[in-house]
Amino acid sequence: MASQASNVVRPSDAELLQAQADLWRVSLSYLTPMSLRCAVELGIPTVILRHGGAASPADLITALSLPSAKLPFLRRLLRLLAVAGVFAVDKTTAEERYCINPVSYLLVDGIPHEVHINHTSLVLACTSTRYLEAAIGLAEWFKKDVVTPPFEELHGAALFHESLESLDPDYHNTVNEALDAHDNFGIEIALREFRDLFEGIQSMTYCCGTSGDDKFARAIVKAFPHIKCTVLAPPKMTATKPADGVMINYVEGDMFNFIPPAQTVMLKLVLHHWTDEDCVKILAQCRKAIPSQEDGGKVIVGDIVIDYSGPMLETHLLMDIGMMTMTKGRQRDENEFREIFMKAGFSDYKILKKFGARVAFEVYP
Repeated sequence: MASQASNVVRPSDAELLQAQADLWRVSLSYLTPMSLRCAVELGIPTVILRHGGAASPADLITALSLPSAKLPFLRRLLRLLAVAGVFAVDKTTAEERYCINPVSYLLVDGIPHEVHINHTSLVLACTSTRYLEAAIGLAEWFKKDVVTPPFEELHGAALFHESLESLDPDYHNTVNEALDAHDNFGIEIALREFRDLFEGIQSMTYCCGTSGDDKFARAIVKAFPHIKCTVLAPPKMTATKPADGVMINYVEGDMFNFIPPAQTVMLKLVLHHWTDEDCVKILAQCRKAIPSQEDGGKVIVGDIVIDYSGPMLETHLLMDIGMMTMTKGRQRDENEFREIFMKAGFSDYKILKKFGARVAFEVYP
């Protein structure tokens, strides 16, 4: 042990001082999302928007009816959130004003824009005591000979499952609203970005996955009515499908056992909820459902892909640890996706394009 320690190069004085500061930053970085939760619970983004898109701390104290004694504390909170990129700062006035930027735009209530989905529930879900308690228990979880997710091991209920609804209905609703924002944000953008792809599809089976909703499928058929679309859905959805004239065939079923045949099968943000073994089973059913590549058969996979050289690497890795802590799933890099594609019997794939933190694949039989 001593010989191993002697091989470690002693950091310089400057490096050690920087290292201490880095430890402070990493150890206290949880205060950034907790400060964001505070701002969301107070309704600060919405108040700033209603104030014309920019407001000083004093403006916010008045608008939120907060005690005037809290003004210096609010200034400190907003200062951190601005550094974190949640708000922009206007320094052209006597008192700095905090402005809505793209991040805080997603936390504002009442915006009718077609691509806007309020992400408040996502913030509240990810900063909840149930999430944090599961993360705090990671060390004890690693010591146990179990693969049950820490969240489920601690709470006795699975995220997004009926067991959580029985345990805590309010929290179950919050996490499902968060999942809706996570999965369905950007639908209108996707219809524009992938227009050429959708125009070439004649028939499609859309697998609902964990979210259990058909919003993207319905949007596709409305925009591209030539597509003959089947939605593979859980019983709850097939019993309550909308009667709005959108021509979709609903089939009740389980993607592990059967996927209705079509030229194309779509898996949007499905695979990251499952283990590699489960993904191979799902993809093998997709392979059975589509024709040959020569006849246009393919699977479209939309998912987060870890990019080790890209600007979103930390986001991708945080999402991966989040999935590890809360679910059976994981985020994967391109090589890991290639491996499950090949194990499921596919011959090739290509990346169509990046879409924010996600990637769209075409996978061929």
